[in-house]
Amino acid sequence: MSQQPKPINLALQGGGAHGAFTWGVLDRILEDGRLRIAGISGTSAGAMNAVALADGFTRDGPEGGRAALDRFWRSMAGGAKNSPMKRTPFDVLTGNWGLENNPLYHVIDALSRVVSPYQLNPMNINPLRDLVKKSIDFDRVRQCTAFKLYISATNVESGNIKIFPREEITLDMLMASACLPQLYKAVEIDGVPYWDGGYMGNPSLFPFHGETGTNDILVIQINPIERKGAPIKAQDIQNRMNEISFNSSLLKELRGIDFVDRLIRQGKLSADEYRQVRVHIVENQAELIPLGASSKMNVEWEFLSKLRDLGRETVTYWLDENFAAIGEHSSVDLRQIFQGIGAQHQG
Repeated sequence: MSQQPKPINLALQGGGAHGAFTWGVLDRILEDGRLRIAGISGTSAGAMNAVALADGFTRDGPEGGRAALDRFWRSMAGGAKNSPMKRTPFDVLTGNWGLENNPLYHVIDALSRVVSPYQLNPMNINPLRDLVKKSIDFDRVRQCTAFKLYISATNVESGNIKIFPREEITLDMLMASACLPQLYKAVEIDGVPYWDGGYMGNPSLFPFHGETGTNDILVIQINPIERKGAPIKAQDIQNRMNEISFNSSLLKELRGIDFVDRLIRQGKLSADEYRQVRVHIVENQAELIPLGASSKMNVEWEFLSKLRDLGRETVTYWLDENFAAIGEHSSVDLRQIFQGIGAQHQG
């Protein structure tokens, strides 16, 4: 008799084009069938993946979700086919996926530090918004009842996280979740300006608590928590600052989970009143860290499909190694992550 799929919550980080790694993870999970998605929390590119999946899932279940993700990322690559923001012939020849040798990349990077998007882009032209509008049916997203869905944005005025639940999600809310303030004007929703959710929740875990019927959370991590050595180049310093900033809220939530878990284990908190959250992490930092920050803007199909395949391969190995832990215990030792050792398996 075949085993029933195990329910799990998915937490999807933002990270530009590196979100194609998450696409691969989701594609393989939907194909594999051993896990049942109970809830998804996503930010920026993670939110894009989540919403595209919900759109397709409403249409045709897991296979519909896979097809919708494929269409979304293919449209991303197609939309940038004629863009000057691409690798140089030398980079193509040497297998470098970054854009740091493209002069336009440096021009935009320099301008974003001294000129605001309100000056540089007064018409607020955003090709990504047009692409998303064509690719995703938000009516279907709001009708998706197969799992809970939450996307995060940052309230510019209060500095607090804003969670948009599935039944309310609109195009504006999705674009707010991915709004980098150096490049685009804040997205206003009901008169409130919002920026990228990564500043305060990349992604947010708290919406899952008591809402999805499972206490297992699988974080699909694409932003490195640890990076050895002090960066020296100006762009590397800025990149590391962004990584630390965009990981800080996730680390705080994981610390809270670990703290409550230890108190329950020590008998200082009642297991009847407090939940032991089981945390799992899928990541492949050995492959993602060397790619560099500029590759997050590279949406060439060859690169996106490479990341997709990497995500599929990584989660296939992870499922084989950790499936038994789901529903039983965390498969990572959070304290080792906080101590800078990295994600380690728990027995």
